[in-house]
Amino acid sequence: MGAFTATHWSVVAQAAGDSQQARAALETLCGKYWYPIYAFIRQRGSNRPQAEDLTQAFFAHLLGKELIRKADRNKGKFRTFLLGALSHFLANEWDKQNALKRGGGRQIISLDENVAEGRYREEPRAALTPEKLFERHWAFAVLEQALERLKQEHIEAGKAGLFTKLEPGLTEAPAADWLPRCAAELKMSANALRVALHRMRRRFGALVREEITQTADGEADVDDEIRQLFAALSN
Repeated sequence: MGAFTATHWSVVAQAAGDSQQARAALETLCGKYWYPIYAFIRQRGSNRPQAEDLTQAFFAHLLGKELIRKADRNKGKFRTFLLGALSHFLANEWDKQNALKRGGGRQIISLDENVAEGRYREEPRAALTPEKLFERHWAFAVLEQALERLKQEHIEAGKAGLFTKLEPGLTEAPAADWLPRCAAELKMSANALRVALHRMRRRFGALVREEITQTADGEADVDDEIRQLFAALSN
C-alpha cells in the first residue's frame, strides 16, 4: 500500500467499481479505516461480537448503497464523510436488525478480531468520545502508512538494518545513551548516525505530509490537517 501513488480521492472513486483495480483501491481504504471504524463502534457501546459484525456490515452498506460514489471532495474531508455515513448507519435499522448478518453474508474486509480487540482494550476510553477516538486512529493510520513507506525505501536502498535501529527515534525521544549504543552496534560514528537520524526524520516528515496531501485541498488545508493530526495524537 505504501507504493500506491494515486491521490486518496482517486482511490475513493476507484473503490466503487468491480475491476481488479477497484478491489485494490477498496483494500487500501479498508486497510486505512477499518480499525478507526471498529473502535468508534465499540466506543458507542457495542460489545466485541457486535462491533465485528457491524464493521463488516458497514463496509457492505458502503458498497451496496454506492455511498462511496457520493463522496465529494468539494464537500469536505473523506474521513468526515465516512464518519457521517457510519453514524447514520448505526442509527438505522442495520444497527437494530442486521448486526448478526456479517455484512449481508459478505466478508468485505479481513478483520483480525483478536488484534482489533487487543488494541481497543489499550485505548484511553474514559477520556475520549467516539469521534475523538476515530480522529486519533486516523492520525495513527497516517503515521503508520508514512512509516511503512519509509521502511520500504530503506529496504530497497539496502539499508534495512539502519532503519530498524533508528525507527524508535522517529516517533519518540530516546534515552541519552541510545544513539551511541546504536552507533557501536552498526559500526558507525555517533556523528554519522546522528546525521542519518536527522535525514530519516526529515524524510518521515515529508512522507507524513504526502499522506496528508492525499486527503487535502491546497497547502493551507494540509497545514490545518497536520495541526489536527498532532492534536488528535495528543488526546
